[in-house]
Amino acid sequence: MRLVAAHARAATLELARHPAYVVPTLSLPAVFFLLFALPVTGGDPAARMAGFAGFAAIGVAFFQFGVGIAADRSSPWESYLRSLPLAAWVRLTARALSAAAFAAAAAGILCAVAVLTTPVSLPPAGWAGLAAALAAGTAPFALLGTALGYWAPPRAALPLANLLYLLLSYAGGLWLEPARLPAAVARVSPWLPTRALSDALRAGAAGAWPWRPWAALAAHGALFALLAALGYRRDEGRRYR
Repeated sequence: MRLVAAHARAATLELARHPAYVVPTLSLPAVFFLLFALPVTGGDPAARMAGFAGFAAIGVAFFQFGVGIAADRSSPWESYLRSLPLAAWVRLTARALSAAAFAAAAAGILCAVAVLTTPVSLPPAGWAGLAAALAAGTAPFALLGTALGYWAPPRAALPLANLLYLLLSYAGGLWLEPARLPAAVARVSPWLPTRALSDALRAGAAGAWPWRPWAALAAHGALFALLAALGYRRDEGRRYR
């Protein structure tokens, strides 16, 4: 575990020294909330906050995993690390711990903005449920980001991550309650992992844990894990024969 902690600390410090990563990661979800959620009237403000908290958390998964891994693959330092007798799970676990810190900060800032600008009111159990749902529900997206990082070319990873991040967030109902989505989008929405996350987060904030969204997240997570493993083996086979 000391190796995991050392790699997690190094990854976190490296990213924290780059304002170009830290500022957008922490502030963009709150800006989107002010632009798209604040003007909305009616509905449940706590549900909107929960959806945008998920938007904040999965952004870290897409960019720290997807874009980060794709960029690392082209660096000489990555080639050196791959040559060391270090299990792949150590570095992936360290990356996950580092990402969890940034995801918690981004979601925390988003929730603070929501509390200050909207009539959000959650009991302590609601906040605890939302935090637990965020921690568990965003794990499949870390696997999706990992798969993207190993399958996408380094130059294509950033635009692909942006496209997937924004489209899945909107169509999955993280920005708007699913009932407010256009009819064409609403037909696709139930099949998306972000819709399962949206339902799980809104239920968690209300103190409920329905099985259907969690089963959908587990199924998507298994698929993303398979894609990530295949991508890792493909990349390793191409570069380290």
